[in-house]
Amino acid sequence: MLFAFLGQIYTGAAQTRAIKNINYANDTDLANTLNIYQKKGGSSNQDVIVFIHGGSWSSGKKETYWWLGRNLAKNNIVSVVINYPLAPNATYKEMALACAKAIKWVRDSIAQYDGNPNRIFLMGHSAGGHLAELINADPQYFKAIGIANPIKGLILNDPFGLDMEEYLLKAEKDHYYTDFLRTFSANSKVWQAGSPLFYVKNIQNPHLIFYGTKTYQAIQIQSERLYKILQEQKVSVKLKVIEGKKHVGMISHMIWGSNQLYQDIFQFLRETK
Repeated sequence: MLFAFLGQIYTGAAQTRAIKNINYANDTDLANTLNIYQKKGGSSNQDVIVFIHGGSWSSGKKETYWWLGRNLAKNNIVSVVINYPLAPNATYKEMALACAKAIKWVRDSIAQYDGNPNRIFLMGHSAGGHLAELINADPQYFKAIGIANPIKGLILNDPFGLDMEEYLLKAEKDHYYTDFLRTFSANSKVWQAGSPLFYVKNIQNPHLIFYGTKTYQAIQIQSERLYKILQEQKVSVKLKVIEGKKHVGMISHMIWGSNQLYQDIFQFLRETK
């Protein structure tokens, strides 16, 4: 398995290029930077996937997901992996605004890297899924930076926190709960305001949702709820339940470029007009 992984690394490096640490917010903060992965000698106007990492809103970094960027780039998708400010130095609103700024930068600049600014898809895992859907569903974030929502479609991989109000009202008061309060405060009104499901009626773009059968119960319940509501609203949506996968495994198994989730993503992009 190690040799197979090393072979994948070599092949990915030979086929793709990475452009790193581009600042998307016109400042010098590493929290506001992104990495771009593109296929060497690729065609122009390729689909674009922007990835927002998870980490309970308090950890994680774009460098961890180089393999995701390269696996997508090998398949003629310009991929962008972003950093964003984390708790306790930032609230969820500040994180979401940073993510929106990153999307604006991609819209304005990705053509220079063979990407199609009219085909920007947003992908997130865990807390990254929350932030992806929040800026998609709550119009305040793109409005604050003076643009219309440019997201063509959403790919949510085991998204956590689609309804933070429900979670924080019902969850066990463990160390995770205390950690989440750093991001969402102790005010239940803020919990609702930070919940993407609170704005679900605004959603119009296609969705692809994944969750694992061994992930957290809140993720399963809220992913299913989002799926059913979007169906009722006649929004194009697909739900894929991945057998035997826990929360972290839902993203880590995508290290392998042959993983089935990639095929599901490629099909989703092809079907989204």
